[in-house]
Amino acid sequence: MLLARLFTKPANFLVMDEPTNDLDLETLELLEEKLVNYSGTLLLVSHDRAFLDNVVTSVFVLDGSGKVEEFVGGYSDWQSQKQSTTKTEQAKKTQDSKRKPDLSVENPNIPKNPVKKKLSFKEQQELSNLPELIAQLEAKQAELTQKINDADFYKNDQTVISNTLTELQTTDAQLGQVFQRWDELESQQAIS
Repeated sequence: MLLARLFTKPANFLVMDEPTNDLDLETLELLEEKLVNYSGTLLLVSHDRAFLDNVVTSVFVLDGSGKVEEFVGGYSDWQSQKQSTTKTEQAKKTQDSKRKPDLSVENPNIPKNPVKKKLSFKEQQELSNLPELIAQLEAKQAELTQKINDADFYKNDQTVISNTLTELQTTDAQLGQVFQRWDELESQQAIS
């Protein structure tokens, strides 16, 4: 009865804590339908994973260490994102461990004291131009992300979608390379 009365009153924000407890299947389906069609903001706490998948558009996850992360989609979407992130992190750790030399054993090829090298004129010019390049790449990245996040984006032709996604990946990679180069030049400048 409380839920029925709740939907008769106008509201733009609802907070619900375990609304599916003690509901029969018909009432649960009706509640899902009402919440899917609800035009306001809904803050929902539930352990019913299927209900979350059917109703929510984003999930806030408490990871147990005091951090809260937001993920787009329902519970299943969060699980798949979590699994892909875990696999990526494990692959990166494996790749990093293969690249790093064992520092416990002295390597005669590595100098004990880093050689101080001053930035060349060309490198100084490159360093001074990097913030502008980063700003341009970040603006392009934001523009492409906004296009992709548009509700009608996936209604476009498949080639447009593919080209836009590829362009975003390329921009992300370029931005990573530029940040890495900026870090190299900054650390080199700090040493000298």
